[in-house]
Amino acid sequence: MAKYMLLIFGDAIAWESMTAAERAALEASHASFRAAAGSRLLGGEELASASMSATTLRADADGGLVMIDGPFLETKEGLGGFYLVEAGDLDEVVALARMLPEVRAGHSGVEIRPVVDHG
Repeated sequence: MAKYMLLIFGDAIAWESMTAAERAALEASHASFRAAAGSRLLGGEELASASMSATTLRADADGGLVMIDGPFLETKEGLGGFYLVEAGDLDEVVALARMLPEVRAGHSGVEIRPVVDHG
């Protein structure tokens, strides 16, 4: 079994402007995804808005570290959450990812990335 990260991207303003009913439907869809994934789901979380809570570390010209508030994205899409799943192949993980509501919403999407096994 291989591991895959499902990275959920979207427009934070669209997420934050959802009505209570829209938010409940979104959460129900994620609950259905988690139930369908079962033991293949290894972890996952919703992330706080990058504009409110992200910190980036970068090297400066002298090799030291600089801590920067942000990122301050030039696009409307930011990383809103992730799941780590185990699947037999890409087809299996795509079938699971299709259940996520962000796949069908016009303001968001899901990126699937294989996790490299160094062991």
